[in-house]
Amino acid sequence: MLAGGCARLPDTGKTLLTPKTFSELQGYLLDHKADLDQFRLRGPFAVAVQDNYEIRLSTTELVSTDLFLSAHAEKAPLVVLLHGHDNSKESHTFQAAHLASWGMHSLALQLPNNGPWVGNGRTLAKIVNFIYRWPEIIDSRIDVNKIILVGHSFGGAAVAIALAEGAPAAGGILLDPAADGNDLPKFLRQINRPVMLLGADEYVSLARNRDYFYRFIRSGISEVSIKDATHEDAQYPSEVGLATEELQVTFVSALTSAAFSLSFTGNFDYAWTSFNDGSGRSRFFNAKQK
Repeated sequence: MLAGGCARLPDTGKTLLTPKTFSELQGYLLDHKADLDQFRLRGPFAVAVQDNYEIRLSTTELVSTDLFLSAHAEKAPLVVLLHGHDNSKESHTFQAAHLASWGMHSLALQLPNNGPWVGNGRTLAKIVNFIYRWPEIIDSRIDVNKIILVGHSFGGAAVAIALAEGAPAAGGILLDPAADGNDLPKFLRQINRPVMLLGADEYVSLARNRDYFYRFIRSGISEVSIKDATHEDAQYPSEVGLATEELQVTFVSALTSAAFSLSFTGNFDYAWTSFNDGSGRSRFFNAKQK
């Protein structure tokens, strides 16, 4: 179905931008000062939503997804989102729809939500390789050189493993990621793609072993925490009652800025500027890069 501006989903307001094409939107954003607040608004494009869209990797492997296609005619990035422990693809419905309203096609995956997360990471790498080779299984407008992986909590660990396993992705965005066991550091050391970690407020809730990611990824990682945010705020909608809509929207806007930055500049400099400018300074802290 075609949902004009994601009308069936929570709405953060109407966009002030009215580009006729995706290229026009890209040009406008890159030609103007990076502004995080603009990404709090719904983007200018309508979104076609296909719930429970199935991807068959083999005769025995069938992956359920929710697909969000941006309603413009040009090639565009694909953002692949993975849930965390005891959560589901529905935990990222609004994030995926919001990204698509800004012109970036999105795919929310359903993988086993109790792990094993190394296995999920390898499955994610297989999915990305499959789409890279045959983008038409999603849509002919997918730009296979601009696939971005996003994971929440232990889904963030799976994203890191997929990158370490050589998934052909531009990079990863980790939403308050968590790690378990001793296997992850060896994967993190192998990552050679840009990574952005958007963390909750560690003084409010601290994800298990979140420090692993910045510590063990050798270079190309940026990290910032969102003031007062809980682990659950990194989802939208959240399946538990601890999340706050205002902070969820902050995560959504930061995610959108980061995905745009990575897909069109190959790094997170644009997003970094948007986080540190103006009112963003009061929302983010503990910013670091290497």
